[in-house]
Amino acid sequence: MKTPPVVSPSEWDAAWRQLLVKEKELTRARDALAADRRRMPWLAVEKEYGFDGPAGRASLLDLFEGRRQLIVYRAFFEPGVCGWPDHACRGCSLVADQVAHVAHLNVRDTTLVFASRAPQPDIERVKARMGWTMPWFTMTDDFDADFGVDEWHGTNAFIRDGDRVFRTYFINNRGDEAMGSTWSYLDITALGRQEEWEDSPEGYPRTPAYEWWNWHDEYGAAAQG
Repeated sequence: MKTPPVVSPSEWDAAWRQLLVKEKELTRARDALAADRRRMPWLAVEKEYGFDGPAGRASLLDLFEGRRQLIVYRAFFEPGVCGWPDHACRGCSLVADQVAHVAHLNVRDTTLVFASRAPQPDIERVKARMGWTMPWFTMTDDFDADFGVDEWHGTNAFIRDGDRVFRTYFINNRGDEAMGSTWSYLDITALGRQEEWEDSPEGYPRTPAYEWWNWHDEYGAAAQG
C-alpha cells in the first residue's frame, strides 16, 4: 500500500483548508438540490393500498400516523431473498442499522416506515433480533410495483393534504446510501427541514435552526403522534 506523504502540521492544515473549499461547495450544492426537491411537482396517489402492521390492517394514509409527511423505505425481507427467514437482505439490513431515532423526524411532522412482503410475525422477530425499532409494515398489493421498488430497494416520500396523498420524491440505487440520518430524510421531503435558513417556497413551515432540537425522549406528544 502506497501511503500519502507525512507532512508538518502547517502543511497538513494547508491541505485540509484546500479540501475544505470543496467540502463547502458540496454542502451548498446539497442544499440547492434539497431546495429543488421542495419545488418538485406532486403526483396524486389515486389508488388505495393496504398493509398489515402490528395493529392490523392499515391504508397508506394510516401509515402517516396523523403527520403531514411520510417516508417509506422498501426493504427486501421475504421468501426468496438472501437471508430469509433469519435476516433481511444484507444491504437493506445495513440501511436499517443506520436509521436515526425516528422521534426527530416525528417532531418535524414526518413519519418513517419500512415495508416488506414478509408476514408481521417474521418482521417482529427479526426487528427484535437486530434491535430495530422503526415501524415496519407488510405490503399486500401492488404498492412496490407502482412505486418503483418491486425489484430493488428505494425510498419514497409522500405528503398529505387532509385525506389526499401525494408522492413528492423518490430515491433509489446509490441514493439510498446517504439515507439514515434525520437530515438526509428531511432533505428528500416536500417540506424539508423546515428551518428558517432554507430556500423554501413562500408559506412553508419554518422555525429557527436548533430551536426544535431536543433529546429524543423529551419531545413529548409531538413525536408520539
